[in-house]
Amino acid sequence: MSKNSFVDGNRWMDKRDQCTFENPILTVDVPDPDVIRVGEVFYMSSTTMHMNPGVPIMKSYDLLDWEIVNYVYDVLADDNEQTLNNGKNEYGKGSWASSLRYHQGLFYLVVGSLATGKTYIFQTDNIEHGNWKRFTLDGYYHDMSLLFDDDGRVYLVYDGGDIKVIELTEDATAIKEGGLNKTIIPDASLVASEKEDVGLPAEGAHIQKINGYYYVFTITWPKNSHRMQLVHRAESIDGYYQGRIAVSDPTGTAQGGIVDTVDGKWYGLLFRDNGSVGRLPCLLEVRWEDGWPVFGDRGLIPNKMHCPVSNKTSKQHIVQSDEFNYDTNTLGLVWQWNHNPDNDYWSVTERPGFLRLKNGKISADLEEARNTLTQRTFGPECSGQIAMEIANMKDGDVAGFAAFQKDYGYVGVKMKESTKSIVMVNASTGLAEEIERIPLEADRVYFRVDFDYKNQTDKAYFYYSLDGENWKQIGNTLQMCYKLDHFMGYRFALFNFAEDTTGGFVDFDYFRLEDNIRRE
Repeated sequence: MSKNSFVDGNRWMDKRDQCTFENPILTVDVPDPDVIRVGEVFYMSSTTMHMNPGVPIMKSYDLLDWEIVNYVYDVLADDNEQTLNNGKNEYGKGSWASSLRYHQGLFYLVVGSLATGKTYIFQTDNIEHGNWKRFTLDGYYHDMSLLFDDDGRVYLVYDGGDIKVIELTEDATAIKEGGLNKTIIPDASLVASEKEDVGLPAEGAHIQKINGYYYVFTITWPKNSHRMQLVHRAESIDGYYQGRIAVSDPTGTAQGGIVDTVDGKWYGLLFRDNGSVGRLPCLLEVRWEDGWPVFGDRGLIPNKMHCPVSNKTSKQHIVQSDEFNYDTNTLGLVWQWNHNPDNDYWSVTERPGFLRLKNGKISADLEEARNTLTQRTFGPECSGQIAMEIANMKDGDVAGFAAFQKDYGYVGVKMKESTKSIVMVNASTGLAEEIERIPLEADRVYFRVDFDYKNQTDKAYFYYSLDGENWKQIGNTLQMCYKLDHFMGYRFALFNFAEDTTGGFVDFDYFRLEDNIRRE
């Protein structure tokens, strides 16, 4: 593991010098992927819930290595839910599964928000560097998928249980008055189980038109079984849809669409739940039989597969170290804020080479704090460390380094009655419990968090140092748990919040991924 990169894909050269890979292709949280190809380049979007900027656009030349190149929006709304004010939040309720499409020179991204109850259509002619125009639909269209039909008509396929379609205007900016609006696949889950055995009704729709057929991919989760990928097809958008199980692997890998390569091969990009690290992207070969897509080994995932594209090199920037050396007040694309940032209270230019987090509000705990800066963790093991300067903290300030989800833990500095202490806090019981406290006199301190996801062990360990070399473990071990309250994998999180008075600040010198996991 490199200090400057992030995660190696599960890929190698076999004895015949052929590139092969196994799943998951990345051991990092990339839920609800949607992928397209434009020329030789693949682009993918993914769910980001309450994190901002929102909806990352990732780029690849081989479907295996991915780099974040843009985000679709900075913020979706600026209400109490997004700004963590008045006891409100949008944990697990921000933007959900998105649909990414390319049509006649424009890129389209559609996403709905459970917090605002609206659906948003974004458009740009430059997916990597351009700005996105936004159009708003009243109403939340769950797990929608966008289709540009050959006759110029435009549709959204959406919802759960009964899969529905609604027609958009030709420019895909609004609902078309008098357009198609109906259920096209009633009880879509029934191709996998009897009605009384349905656990999760079919959802996560991805619609694609291929060789004259309309294919709708969904997922379902029968009781006492695992998540499955379904496919339905019809010869017209609102015609009769036949359905079958497309993927039924014991790992529960499912939800996504299919994409072709330049040389005509087809692949499905799905995801797999993998404990506290999150939802990991998986790639399956797809072949065609009698007009039906057949995934992997007839719905099972082979141990190894041949790489889709072996002569292209992709960058891998999804998690990355950062020395905070910026010329302008911007951050690298690997970073996302927890909820909307307050841009008056953070900076990487006030003190060059440092990230400064200032306290602009009073918060009861980490979940209420503004300007908590995060990026993904990854498996099977990872470790990050920070250096933090604390001379300008005020009484009641708490700042440090967290393993962040609903059941979070952190190591940090707390100032009380003009005295600073290193503390370790564990919130896995539902309360933020201080486990250990150590007096601190220095104005610079180092923290480290190790994550162990091997075999879904899901444990995090916390350390401190006064010199950046000699580490001491503090507190107890955090038993991590993937909870739907946040609905995402655990994250590295740099934070500073005030319990008593505003105005204090801390400076983070760096965030570094470690080469090796050490257990002192």
